[in-house]
Amino acid sequence: MVVDVETAGFNADSDALLEIAATLVEMDEQGQLHIDTTHAVHVEPFAGANLEKKALEFNGIDPYNPLRGALPESEALHEIFLPIRQAVKKHGCQRAILVGHNAFFDLGFINAAVKRSGIKRNPFHPFSTFDTVSLAGVALGQTVLAKAAKAAGIAWDGKKAHSAIYDAEGTAELFCRIVNAWPAGTGSAQSD
Repeated sequence: MVVDVETAGFNADSDALLEIAATLVEMDEQGQLHIDTTHAVHVEPFAGANLEKKALEFNGIDPYNPLRGALPESEALHEIFLPIRQAVKKHGCQRAILVGHNAFFDLGFINAAVKRSGIKRNPFHPFSTFDTVSLAGVALGQTVLAKAAKAAGIAWDGKKAHSAIYDAEGTAELFCRIVNAWPAGTGSAQSD
C-alpha cells in the first residue's frame, strides 16, 4: 500500500492530519507490480490540532473549506482502512506494509491518528516500511520525489504535487518502476 499524507506541520502528535491517500499495488503472474486503485479522504483537524501557517501555505490546503468534504479523523481512518484491510485479507497477510516517500513521516501521522481515534487494529505494520527515498537514492541517484520520478521517466507536474492523491500515485509508479527494474535473483541471501 503506497500512502501519502498531507499535514499542517511536522509533528504527528500535535499537528493536524489533513489528507490521506492510499494507492494499492498488485503483482501480476510475471511478478511485475502495477498500480491498482487509489483511495483518498480529506480529514478534519482534530480538536486542539496545531495548524502551522507555513505548512498550509506550502500544501495549499484550507482545512476549514466546506468544499473539501472532510471527515472527522476516526471516520476518515475507517474509510481509508477499509480497502487496505480487504487487500490484506485477499492476499492472506497479517498487516500491510506502508510504502511511502519518507515513509516514516506518513506512518507516524497515521499511527498518531490511530492512537487519538482509539482504533484497536491498525492495518499497517507498526514500524516496517518500504521507503522510496532510499530505493530511489540507490536505484536512481535521486532522493527528492520530483527528481526521482523524472529520473525514472515519469512525468511530474509540480503544480499538482503536494496533494495526497497525486503524490501517492506518483510514489506508487516510482515504487513499481524501481522494483520491476530490479534484476531477478539479485539481492537474495545465500549461505556458504
